[in-house]
Amino acid sequence: MPPCARLPVTYFFSAYSGRKMTPRIGFPFCWLSRRLQIPRLLLVCVTCHAIAIGSFLQPGLEGNAKLLHLFSNKSNREQGYCEAEARLASSLDFWTLSSENLIAVLPVDPVKENYVRKVKNCVFSIAFPTPFKSRIHLVAVSKEVIEDILDLDFSVSETDDFIQLVSGKKIVFGSIPLAHRYGGHQFGIWADQLGDGRAHLIGIYMNRLGEKWELQLKGSGKTPYSRNGDGRAVLRSSVREFLCSEAMYYLGIPTSRAASLVVSDDEVWRDQFYNGNIVKERGAVVLRVAKSWFRIGSLEILTHYGELDLLSATQILEGYPVLYYTRFRELFKAKLGLLGERKGDDDLIAFLLHLMEKTEADFTMTFRQLSEITQSQLQELNIPQQFWALKMISKHELFPAWVSQYLLRLKSNMNDSDFERRKRMMTVNPRYVLKNWMAESAVQKAERNDFSEVYLLQQVLQHPFQKHSAAEKAGYSSPTPAWARDLRVSCSS
Repeated sequence: MPPCARLPVTYFFSAYSGRKMTPRIGFPFCWLSRRLQIPRLLLVCVTCHAIAIGSFLQPGLEGNAKLLHLFSNKSNREQGYCEAEARLASSLDFWTLSSENLIAVLPVDPVKENYVRKVKNCVFSIAFPTPFKSRIHLVAVSKEVIEDILDLDFSVSETDDFIQLVSGKKIVFGSIPLAHRYGGHQFGIWADQLGDGRAHLIGIYMNRLGEKWELQLKGSGKTPYSRNGDGRAVLRSSVREFLCSEAMYYLGIPTSRAASLVVSDDEVWRDQFYNGNIVKERGAVVLRVAKSWFRIGSLEILTHYGELDLLSATQILEGYPVLYYTRFRELFKAKLGLLGERKGDDDLIAFLLHLMEKTEADFTMTFRQLSEITQSQLQELNIPQQFWALKMISKHELFPAWVSQYLLRLKSNMNDSDFERRKRMMTVNPRYVLKNWMAESAVQKAERNDFSEVYLLQQVLQHPFQKHSAAEKAGYSSPTPAWARDLRVSCSS
């Protein structure tokens, strides 16, 4: 049994009967919770029949908001579920994180000094963020992440404590900042050790719903994996990071979320396009949250160095190709409004993608406009001017043949109508996605301390399937403007 803090007398309730168990004095709860995978919030044991109030005096495996009367429980036996309500934390005073769940299971680099080096036989290195030296300005915050995931009242984001936390200056109770070791390929070539070169995993938070989220600062300073970098991120890349992660979430794509974006007056020098043109920019940090920060590279680095005793890979990857192609087919059938299974569906999908590639059609607006155009307009090949993406693809000589196959397939949809088809398709084909030119426009304004377009995009991208008057005025559903046709961004943009 590993050493851990022993708790005072705690009463437990049976999850089945609500019956109070015999009290145990000095019971090593953290050992039990590790063995049985019981989250610390179960110190407040909530069942459909009873509430037990336990001790919050000792840190556990995941951080949380330690609030008095945290849970009130309402039982609804007829519907068979329980509802847990909680107050949001109004400050960071009792809000904690924990890194124990990671470092208790996965090996940590024995070298504690923070300098760039080749790291082996571990998954994490302990590395603390490097605070900015200048003033810090809060640029953007996701209200949903702050309140629904992190259990913080939105007003907390206006406090100095919050800004210090999300910029890397404040380390909350229970946090042991970590940098993750991983490897991978770049441009088709094995790049060896990569790792979190400018990011710090500051801990795990378990919220009132029992969800575990890993919090990571990006742009928060050097780590052993920084290679030749300075460990910083700049405003332009951080704006894209914040907007893109939130945009993907509202599109229904499982990914990391962005909680906040701060910018400093610290000077960061960047050669954006690696052409010798070095310019001065401002350092920024994004607080990101995810269920896990593990990626394919987490496995690749272990395989490459033969650290096979550390390698959750054969089981993970087994069956992945079948899963991938099954989901691929499901997604594109939904995007085309197809119901049921038909033999030629794969060919129909591939045919359209081929035409889109040859005509360089806009991916997003091609599917969106297929959602809005009527079958009669398609049948007559009468493409209104407003459907500019479809007009582009209709220039291909094989477009009429594809339309004929598509309309024939739609007729096989059981109990369907053209109105229902369009309605259904508009819920899976967004009208707005974050394109390079839109992000670039917001970045250019942000670098002049005008964050208005960051706010506009944040609002629009939260409802990507709904028409938005301000978005239409900004041209977000229009063809790429002439000034942005030759726009280039680097991997660190």
